[in-house]
Amino acid sequence: MKKVLKIVGIVILGMIILIVLVVGFLLMKNYIDSQKPWLAKDYYTQFQSDSELEKKYAGLGDYEVSVMAVKSKDKSIGNIRIWYPSEMENRYPLIVVVNGSNTAALNYEPYFERLASWGFVVVGNDDRQAGTGISTSLTLDYMLEQNQNSDSLFYEKIDVQNIGIAGYSQGGVGAVRAVTEFENSGLYKTIFTGSAAHSYLAQMWGGYDASKVSIPWFMTAAAGTSDDTGATDAATEWLGIAPLSSLIENYNAMPDNVFKLRARVEGAEHEEMQMKTDGYMTAWMLYQLQGDEEAGKALIGEDAEILSNSNWQDIEKNR
Repeated sequence: MKKVLKIVGIVILGMIILIVLVVGFLLMKNYIDSQKPWLAKDYYTQFQSDSELEKKYAGLGDYEVSVMAVKSKDKSIGNIRIWYPSEMENRYPLIVVVNGSNTAALNYEPYFERLASWGFVVVGNDDRQAGTGISTSLTLDYMLEQNQNSDSLFYEKIDVQNIGIAGYSQGGVGAVRAVTEFENSGLYKTIFTGSAAHSYLAQMWGGYDASKVSIPWFMTAAAGTSDDTGATDAATEWLGIAPLSSLIENYNAMPDNVFKLRARVEGAEHEEMQMKTDGYMTAWMLYQLQGDEEAGKALIGEDAEILSNSNWQDIEKNR
């Protein structure tokens, strides 16, 4: 009997060791995968558009770009990563980017570099659960501190009157919360969201109130089923991540005296939104933060390019 028990004990111990090794392997693989880039360095060259302005602003701007990473004191942030015009001869508008679910800035660095090439300081962090907006608020505080620190590269180089924010998916929720729920929320001048999770889904990160958004908001989503399944009851059905109904709800909740624009990308799925909105997201930021009138023609007025662009549908705007 003792011999049998000994054999059983050895088998159980072996199984425990095997389980530990498998779990360890999976954790290590997950960590390695989490550090990999998922965006090719020249990803923007794959974008197709027959519309002149969208195609132009989806590409590179004229500025050479440098990058730096700073270890944050906050564990959820990890590193704060900053892309900026290498020349640093003037004050530049700041764009804060909020990560989507299980994504860190290190996973899509070419996105930041491309955006910074249009004359922005662009900052992100490595928080993979950024929906609450907390890490985004802390990241903005850090950049404002650097702007006042005479020993910093960014000393008096950030145009604090022109700060924008962009967020995708869960990051869209984080962006809306960042501009409405914190002491520094009032410093933002404009917001862009790509497939921000609908309000019912957003409750897991504290939810958001679109009626509190008092700055120009360009809200977008994909027309594919990953964003909109066609279902209507959020409590009992999967609606997708950002259905048309959520865009309409957020658009209607905003004050009418604030510039607002909603639109969906024709034929796109949720995971494509970053690349497929690049052109008009950049044009929006150039117009809102740099006063670029040519970029504004893509989105502003009765003859706005977006209105005749076959890449876009379900468009509504009040300017």
